[in-house]
Amino acid sequence: MSDSLQVLMEAAGDVARAAGGVALEHFRRGVTVDTKADGSPVTVADREAERAAREWIGIRFPTDGVVGEEFGELRPGAARRWIVDPIDGTRTFVRGVPLWGTLVAVCEGDDVLAGASFFPVVSELLVAAPSCGCWWNGQRARVSSIASVNEALVLTTDEQFRAAPDKRGGWSTLAANAGLARSWGDCYGYLLVATGRAEVMTDGQLAAWDAAALFPAITEAGGVFTDWSGTATPFGGSAIATNAGVADEARRLLSAPREELR
Repeated sequence: MSDSLQVLMEAAGDVARAAGGVALEHFRRGVTVDTKADGSPVTVADREAERAAREWIGIRFPTDGVVGEEFGELRPGAARRWIVDPIDGTRTFVRGVPLWGTLVAVCEGDDVLAGASFFPVVSELLVAAPSCGCWWNGQRARVSSIASVNEALVLTTDEQFRAAPDKRGGWSTLAANAGLARSWGDCYGYLLVATGRAEVMTDGQLAAWDAAALFPAITEAGGVFTDWSGTATPFGGSAIATNAGVADEARRLLSAPREELR
């Protein structure tokens, strides 16, 4: 593909803004919530936002593939694909909480060429690409310099780890040793790590559309993004994102033996 990483990074940001703007039109408007086959919620906002993203990509990059949470895969044989999560944090969205985002990644195989996450309610845009840096509302983003978990702010989406109960004990150990533990989750937690406002964000289970856009943001901001096995990938089905200073300590604590479930 001839497009530069800078071009793709800017395009991903434009797609995320366009789709996120569509979703925002439905926010706090009492949308009907349907339940998908996997038990997760979906709304008209999710569907219309993804349609907007697909239309944008189709006009400007007509030979590329698209993988979206709501409408599956288009052109599966394409060398390059766009991975779209129109609303990451639909449960948050339907409760009227502003910490949801729209995620867009551009990939070749398992290589993420660019990623963008847009948070329409709080007007924050994070874009990144390898060797192009991570940018937060036009300013260079960097992880914090905190070097000890006992001084760190650690985050997760669901502290009960209902989707991955075997990882609950590790989170409990990390949280007990942290300076502060909160559940400002979904994609917003990764934004906080990439911009130096938190040191650890973790999820026991993530789909590709949840993680792909966030991987270059964390790494280009100077952090470390792995799955729970320690592999540096957004496609491992789980995620641990940290700054560099607490990376080893946080992963050691998260690998602690599983607690007894009550």
